[in-house]
Amino acid sequence: MAEKEKVVLAYSGGLDTTAIIPWLKENYGYEVICACVDCGQEEELDGLEERAKSCGASKLYIENVIDEFADEYVMPCVQAHAVYENQYLLGTSMARPLIAKKLVEIARKENAAAICHGATGKGNDQIRFELGIKALAPDLKIIAAWRDPKWTMDSRESEIEYCKKHGINLPFSADSSYSRDRNLWHISHEGLELEDPSEEPNYDHVLVLSVRPEKAPEEGEYVTMTFEKGIPTAINGEKKKVSEIIKELNVLGGRHGIGIIDIVENRVVGMKSRGVYETPGGTILYAAHEQLEELILDRECLRAKKHIGDELAQLVYEGKWFTPLREAYCAFIASTQEYVTGEVKFKLYKGNIIKAGESSPYSLYNESLASFKTGDLYDHHDAQGFITLFGLSSYVRALKMQEK
Repeated sequence: MAEKEKVVLAYSGGLDTTAIIPWLKENYGYEVICACVDCGQEEELDGLEERAKSCGASKLYIENVIDEFADEYVMPCVQAHAVYENQYLLGTSMARPLIAKKLVEIARKENAAAICHGATGKGNDQIRFELGIKALAPDLKIIAAWRDPKWTMDSRESEIEYCKKHGINLPFSADSSYSRDRNLWHISHEGLELEDPSEEPNYDHVLVLSVRPEKAPEEGEYVTMTFEKGIPTAINGEKKKVSEIIKELNVLGGRHGIGIIDIVENRVVGMKSRGVYETPGGTILYAAHEQLEELILDRECLRAKKHIGDELAQLVYEGKWFTPLREAYCAFIASTQEYVTGEVKFKLYKGNIIKAGESSPYSLYNESLASFKTGDLYDHHDAQGFITLFGLSSYVRALKMQEK
């Protein structure tokens, strides 16, 4: 008897991907190998292996990529200050290409014929997963269960019923709850009252990592961070790797109500969606890095870097991580970080990050130049010729307008 072809399923342990296991076996006759890529989901990984195998999977991989995620995917975006639509710090977007990469690696190891994911046909994740897989393994078949004509389930109730028919009784209820995505960097929330933009979020119900600023301590908390070449290396004087710094910042930021946003964003597929994002540590890290950069980078470099950061955010959001353009943008950003070394201090207080000083051996701030006294480096009279030339086009135009 010929061996069954294998499929690697991106497995989270949730209801969707759990129902997909028997569905793949029934409709495609595949041997199902589950792969959970751990980007920092915390307790969501508990009991996964037992659940996957009880549903018919032959094997479960759990790949811990937390450090790779922090070092190779998060930090380039932090250094670029890549923010999508002025607010979203790309928490889900940054993780998807890494997950796709690991799915491909497991598929190669298992000599699988296909990769399957459970992302819906309405969202961004289907694009991110599939662009990543296509870029790394164009020969592998991709099965998108929710877009497959053989997929007939359209609700949690129908998925639960399907599992029961296949002898699978799971601890999932049909009652509605928020749709969440969590990793080291953030947690996102969609669904329930958030589907109506006119409704205020029920923050006491929504929040997982944070408290509302109103419930944060009455006393602020000072934090110092050290950077070397654009990478955080220590917090409050204690050296740590990037992933550990993000975890500690999550605790600090969560305690003080930092990094909670309520956004209606434009998905790649064309629709608007409303979500609440908690990114306490990430918001602090972005602010701290930017605080240090303002001492070190010159005006033209900062302006160009802002443009590149916006473009990079768009690319990452759209799932185009494994592209020459993304690599080129990140190469430019990396070149700007050579001298981003120093220390910043700030206070966390009721949702705010308040600067409290910054220093760098490469600071371009010159006290003699910046003061109002006349120094050797700057003659006030030099400004006269500069202003004449700098405003010459406006001056000539004004003269022309007077002739009319």
